[in-house]
Amino acid sequence: MFIEYNSNNHKAGWTEVICGSMFSGKTEELIRRLRRAIIANQKVEIFKPATDTRYSETEIVSHNQNAIPSTAVTSSQQILLLANEVAVVGIDEAQFFDEGIVEVVRILANRGLRVIVAGLDMDFRGEPFGPMPKLLATAEFITKVHAICQQCGSIANHSFRISASQEQVLLGEKDSYEPRCRNCFIVE
Repeated sequence: MFIEYNSNNHKAGWTEVICGSMFSGKTEELIRRLRRAIIANQKVEIFKPATDTRYSETEIVSHNQNAIPSTAVTSSQQILLLANEVAVVGIDEAQFFDEGIVEVVRILANRGLRVIVAGLDMDFRGEPFGPMPKLLATAEFITKVHAICQQCGSIANHSFRISASQEQVLLGEKDSYEPRCRNCFIVE
């Protein structure tokens, strides 16, 4: 990635969004990028929604059990208060944040920060999820990662819910979701 400079000779920030279905490697990719920034001696701050307690309250953790320390926050506005004197901000599970996350990410990027956001682009019904569509629309860089369909082995881009719950937000793992391709994804 190139670092660009604006006319005032200040480093310009940008937004990167990593999206995809459950089990596609979003958090794994976020952790990889954040670790590379740390290796480059850049100051990094990492955030996740306080509601995501699946693996840890103090780390973001991938399904492969790779982990990196993070701060759990209850609202997007807390990120602005806590992201001080950093070069890179990582945000996991962005779909669970309030709509204010879009403005928070814009403000951070406008301050010259590299903001890396990961989240589900669609919910279990195949509908755009939370603030993700606006984050995708305003990002400079987008990476869509894919899982493998548990039915046919094709590329999967849907999170199929195998449990009976109809709530949009249901924290779960393989007991609640499986990745499916377009053809195997059936909304009941």
